[in-house]
Amino acid sequence: MVSPRLTVRSTNHDARLSLEAAGIHPLLARLWAARGVTHPDQTRMAWPALIPPGGLTHVDHAAHILADAILAGKRLLIVADYDCDGATACAVGLRALRAFGANVDFLVPNRFETGYGLSPAVVDLACAHRNGKPDLIITVDNGIASVDGVAAANDAGIGVVVTDHHLPGDTLPDALALVNPNQPGCGFPSKNLAGVGVIFYVMLAVRAELRRRGVYPADGGPRLDALSDLVALGTVADVVKLDNNNRLLVTQGLQRMRAGRMQPGLRALFAVASREPRNASGFDLGFAIGPRINAAGRLADMSLGIACLTTDDEAEALDMARQLDQINRERRGIEAEMREQALAAMENAGASPGATVCVFDPGWHQGVVGLVASRLKEKFWRPTLAFAPADDDEIRGSGRSIPDVHLRDVLDLVSKRHPGLIRKFGGHAMAAGLTLGRQDFPAFAPAFDAAVQELTGRNHFEPLLETDGSLESGYANAEVATLLQQQVWGAGFAAPLFLDEFIVRNQRLVGEKHLKLSLERGHQRFDAIWFGHDQSLPEYVQVAYRLEPNVWNGVVSAQLVVEHAE
Repeated sequence: MVSPRLTVRSTNHDARLSLEAAGIHPLLARLWAARGVTHPDQTRMAWPALIPPGGLTHVDHAAHILADAILAGKRLLIVADYDCDGATACAVGLRALRAFGANVDFLVPNRFETGYGLSPAVVDLACAHRNGKPDLIITVDNGIASVDGVAAANDAGIGVVVTDHHLPGDTLPDALALVNPNQPGCGFPSKNLAGVGVIFYVMLAVRAELRRRGVYPADGGPRLDALSDLVALGTVADVVKLDNNNRLLVTQGLQRMRAGRMQPGLRALFAVASREPRNASGFDLGFAIGPRINAAGRLADMSLGIACLTTDDEAEALDMARQLDQINRERRGIEAEMREQALAAMENAGASPGATVCVFDPGWHQGVVGLVASRLKEKFWRPTLAFAPADDDEIRGSGRSIPDVHLRDVLDLVSKRHPGLIRKFGGHAMAAGLTLGRQDFPAFAPAFDAAVQELTGRNHFEPLLETDGSLESGYANAEVATLLQQQVWGAGFAAPLFLDEFIVRNQRLVGEKHLKLSLERGHQRFDAIWFGHDQSLPEYVQVAYRLEPNVWNGVVSAQLVVEHAE
């Protein structure tokens, strides 16, 4: 494992004081100020503080088209992406449009057959859909790059409304409306909406349009805040930056879950994951619920995930959640085996990784390579690509990167330096996908390594572990641990990580792989645990840790969860 360099975040002193003056807990004021919160208004997480839909380019135009289609009884078809953001976006679209009285169904591409997004092949499937050929296709969490697919739909006499959040290419599709905060010229203040956030905004605009037409009274119509649990799940699972607006959406969703008001499918997923909805956190969504939805798209067909999120039958929801849980167990087994094979192959080759890690095995499963790339990236702290066979002569790779390296830019450079080597690629800074000819892998790996070194001027990288410095001793208690757990933390708004020196009073292994510790600081003793670490520690250590509540026999105490110690 690569050892990280520890740093302490700087806090904006004036912002901290202004947050404290507004009555915010002093520790929260310090943590939020260090994460860019400068004004008490940015901590307001109630619906009135939501950025209104109007600033989203084309959103009113899209609402007009959809309202016309609903009132005319036209056939609508949602085309979704096959990850958790796509599944929740599809569920939000289906639930809202059905509540508006629309005739609507969905189609989700199979990642192994038709690939990502609205392709011409998916349009062919849409034309033969069980619900009949649609009059209008609505894309969720995809479509901004589907130039050929939209053209194919237009040729088939099907209109397309694109809702997406991915970065556009040089050419935009010829759709009836394009709603995407990241398209050129869109002035929407939050560029970080997930796909599920975009379709939620479109549904708000459709309801406003139906109110304007007198279908609903001025403040009437379906309660769309009832979908905030789905919006929260997709937003967290897609690891988009949690700016103020996204934190509001996630906060509202978590509040519904904690109050027990959620879709039957979500309740069932909490049950099979042995998580308690009353204490629902962003961590539960990102690491327990999200992966169970994602597993369907990785190994099978995301239709099961969407069906689970859209059924109103509790028994049916539980049955589907159990199936998703089983698929996720399979996924974990496949992933663990592939990871071991990758590490063994690298060891046998005897070469330490250069600036990158690039692995391929003809027996690997292409739905899981992205997860393997992610694990290897964490272990070696290098941009990593993992490949699996796609068909007779092609292999498909998925990559994960580190903050120092923009993965899509690297692939772009490889394609310019070696024309024809990469058949297809796409993605963004931290994750990307690509297709190569099977015989081209030996030439690609060194070209990828060289491109990373050319773009960064470096052949090795070290992880940075940002901490919040010392935790004031008066706050190291169960009450504050619970307060921190109730806040929304995640991508771009990291959970608090404190850094202090301790004396190790006791240590033992539990379950053969976790280190259970008794740590002392000043006159305070703490229970601590370091998951996945089996090496004992010296008497005096500097520890980077999270403060978490630990419930045992109904009693809540503070526990330190160790991330790093030296």
